[in-house]
Amino acid sequence: MKNPLGRLVFLIVFILVAAYGYYTLRSPQGLPALREKWTEIRTMEEDNAALQRENDYRRKRIEKLESNPAEQELEIRKKLKLLRPGETSFILPDQPKPAVPAPPHGDSKAPPPPPDQD
Repeated sequence: MKNPLGRLVFLIVFILVAAYGYYTLRSPQGLPALREKWTEIRTMEEDNAALQRENDYRRKRIEKLESNPAEQELEIRKKLKLLRPGETSFILPDQPKPAVPAPPHGDSKAPPPPPDQD
């Protein structure tokens, strides 16, 4: 049989290491910070994927404009608002925005309507 004092020392060291590990993981720099970093990484990866899709779309659009003169001319005319002789451009007025119904008199918890952003 082994020395009981050695077992006791081993048990105390094991408990201290376990307590230190528990304290370290539960501290603000432990698991909560790790979860926050994972969330931040996932958000950045999603943003990067969205930017990559946008870049791919723009590359394809540029290739399409470079290879098709008619498409290029149409895009230039649209950006510069140019018309060919004999063409007519129609400018339609903006659609009126629907009125926001007023909240009931007893409901003061409703947030105010958002300001118009034209």
